[in-house]
Amino acid sequence: MKATTMILTALLLLTGCQENSAGTGSTGTSSAGTSSAGSGTATETSTGTSSTGAAQPSATPAGSADSQTGAGSGATSAPPASSGSGTAAGGAGTTGTQDPDRLAYDENTISVVENNQEGVVFVTRLDQVGNGSLFSESPLAPQPSPAPGGAEVVTGSGSGFLIDAQGDILTNYHVIQDAANVRVRLHGNEREYEARVVGTAPDYDLALLRAEGLPSGLTPMRLGDSDSLRVGEKAIAMGAPFGLEFTVTQGIVSALERVIPTGVNYIPQNSIQTDAAINPGNSGGPLVNSRGEVIGVNTQILSPAGAATGVGQNAGVGFAIPINVAKSLLPRLRAGEDISVPRIGVVTLNLQALTPSAREALDLPDSGVLVQSVEPGSPAAQAGLRGGQRSQQFPDGTIRLGGDVITEIDGEAVDSVQDLQSVLIGKEPGDQVTLNVERGGQEVERELTLTPPAGR
Repeated sequence: MKATTMILTALLLLTGCQENSAGTGSTGTSSAGTSSAGSGTATETSTGTSSTGAAQPSATPAGSADSQTGAGSGATSAPPASSGSGTAAGGAGTTGTQDPDRLAYDENTISVVENNQEGVVFVTRLDQVGNGSLFSESPLAPQPSPAPGGAEVVTGSGSGFLIDAQGDILTNYHVIQDAANVRVRLHGNEREYEARVVGTAPDYDLALLRAEGLPSGLTPMRLGDSDSLRVGEKAIAMGAPFGLEFTVTQGIVSALERVIPTGVNYIPQNSIQTDAAINPGNSGGPLVNSRGEVIGVNTQILSPAGAATGVGQNAGVGFAIPINVAKSLLPRLRAGEDISVPRIGVVTLNLQALTPSAREALDLPDSGVLVQSVEPGSPAAQAGLRGGQRSQQFPDGTIRLGGDVITEIDGEAVDSVQDLQSVLIGKEPGDQVTLNVERGGQEVERELTLTPPAGR
């Protein structure tokens, strides 16, 4: 059987004349990397604790003329929801008149949408092109880079949602990454409002915007509890796929704690998997439960078609960042922080990347990460970790031998740099972690106090 290549794709919809999305080299969208054939997750390398000799994630275009519109996809065949009284439980009540011919399941969806649609935001990013030329990215352009005084053009769109009455908007970082300007539009309002980036969390793919001059009386969306979710619960995706403002799709929570590479460094993190149709342009929009509470921030899709066509499209497997992750970061985002994963300060080599015969010849264990170098003054240096003492040249690269092999972090086995970062993603500067390392055939334990990445 021929294997199908799955493409894990971020959901920013790029528009206009922009040839390449920043940092990815792709046409049409920012990519979250590629996934191994047939697996539900993607395997990526990431930085922060650096890994050597690993392939970078490939870019995945995602843009399509196909659209997913309407509400209640597949709802007519579903049984009534447990909360299906026609009123969103815990909400503000049902808007409009209930139709006795509708199922309670449908009435619940309609109620959730009508009570929360004012909180959904359409986000537009603008970038500057040099000298006003629409072809500044072309190799034929006289000036390939933006210049002061250049024209601003719309280069992408995404979604977001209000989290308070002051105009704070939560969205994905990749929606606004490196944008020259950001504008937002509210549901049912054609006016565009300037928005500024208040705080960012690139490794978590989250950003907080603040729009100025919004009308009074706005109703923010209520944030739920993603830790209490159960597989099979209703999931409603709200946003602007393919630039189609205010589109609603419906499905269920398909899986919990699905690990996918997330953020600018593709660090493996837990996500909510859903079959609610989400597509490019849905990035940053809310995933809502039957009570009208936000349970996740839509971020990526797994797209088999993307490998063949170069266009990421919904295939019934979408992912959202659990809202509890965002809630834990909100105080720091509101304070204007640029949040990144705390650092250890080592460059490592995944030992499982070597062949068994190579590991045996070099007298290395079968698992763990080999420390190649230790950054002076870093937590690793202060804890006494040792990098390689001698270099050995191979046809496909150089390995520094004689350094520590990290085998565990806080009791979790380490087979790759991603394993290190999966633990660090839940930590803050000042937290302590315990590393187990193999040194000269002996097990050694080291305590590290984490610090922010350099320059933060």
